[in-house]
Amino acid sequence: MSDTPIQWIAASIFALALLHTFSAKQFERLSHRYPRHGGLFHLLGEVEVVFGFWAIVLIVAMAAVVSGGDALQYAESRNYTEPLFVFVVMVIAASRPVLRTVVSLVDAIARAVPVRTPLATAWLGLAAVPLLGSLITEPAAMTIAALMLAPQIFRRQVPERVKYLALGVLFVNVSIGGTLTSYAAPPVLMVAATWQWDSAFMLATFGWKAALAVLVNATVATYVLRGHLLEAGMGEGEGRQEARVPLPVVLVHLGLLAGVVLFAHHPVVFLGLFLMFLGFAQAYERHQSPLILKEALLVGFFLAGLVVLGGMQQWWLQPIVSGLSPVALFLGALGLTAITDNAALTYLGSLIVGISDPAKYMLVAGAVAGGGLTVIANAPNPAGVALLKRGFADETIGAGGLLLGALGPTAVAAAAFLFL
Repeated sequence: MSDTPIQWIAASIFALALLHTFSAKQFERLSHRYPRHGGLFHLLGEVEVVFGFWAIVLIVAMAAVVSGGDALQYAESRNYTEPLFVFVVMVIAASRPVLRTVVSLVDAIARAVPVRTPLATAWLGLAAVPLLGSLITEPAAMTIAALMLAPQIFRRQVPERVKYLALGVLFVNVSIGGTLTSYAAPPVLMVAATWQWDSAFMLATFGWKAALAVLVNATVATYVLRGHLLEAGMGEGEGRQEARVPLPVVLVHLGLLAGVVLFAHHPVVFLGLFLMFLGFAQAYERHQSPLILKEALLVGFFLAGLVVLGGMQQWWLQPIVSGLSPVALFLGALGLTAITDNAALTYLGSLIVGISDPAKYMLVAGAVAGGGLTVIANAPNPAGVALLKRGFADETIGAGGLLLGALGPTAVAAAAFLFL
């Protein structure tokens, strides 16, 4: 798969996938304008479908240009652990026992602090939960935060520009909030073993700076949202008035979630735990809300497509990454993250022989700081899009709106990593 023609074809298809991502909202509008073909336009307007669709196009193109055997061999050579893990952790983290436990804890803290409860709840959802991602992984934190904040912030009554600001803050905070440990953020995980970065190093080098940026971003967003949160009527979310879930059921769910997080890099184990979870959820169905299987599958499809498409971009990305000075590398990583997954970017950096320690820091800092700029910038972002898009116009999240909403919090994160 190293022939120049297929490399250029793969790069072109990747560019088309990016353009499709940025124009997904227009396809959704076409589905309303032309109802006869509304199903097709709606499918093409689903952001979660985009990269999976173009990955299929790439494999077909490989089969036509090279051979069917080589195309199949390439597809099977890719590592799909992350898409599988995100699918599993989304479903379990969004289950009623887990979500109600976190929501109850957040509500208790919100009532205890000396500010209005809806303000405290929103602030905790935008700050504390993303930082919790350093323990439970970023995809789990994104799922929990999105489901908590959806009924309070991401409602039709809230102005679009305010929702996009909140979305940008959530995405950026989740991206940098996982840097307090060495296993929770995908871009950190890609380099931690190679560069021997443990959790103590991450906390001392990245974590405290990220935590400060998260607190600043959440505070600014909550201030902007204050009037709309008050109108929301204390931010009561769906399911908060449901019957209490028995403690043994909660403990089983939390135990299974902990097991999935602990064995996040071993799909045989976490898929086995997931099957156990499905059986348990079916056995105690009365204590469950409908599982978000569809949303999680679409996110997994998106990430698997990104794995397939991204694997053919190394030939032009790595020379860019390896040829930059540390500060230029930070800015380059910040920008490149917007058009490619930040974990793929840091992985390419880990392949550079003799990369200096300042360059290592700048590469990872830029990659995580830019993780909220687009849907594809960070692996958990598609999960947030899938869970929050119904609160936006046309039930789609525009790439331009997300980019504008994330610019401010991205600048805060970048300043924290560069100047602190």
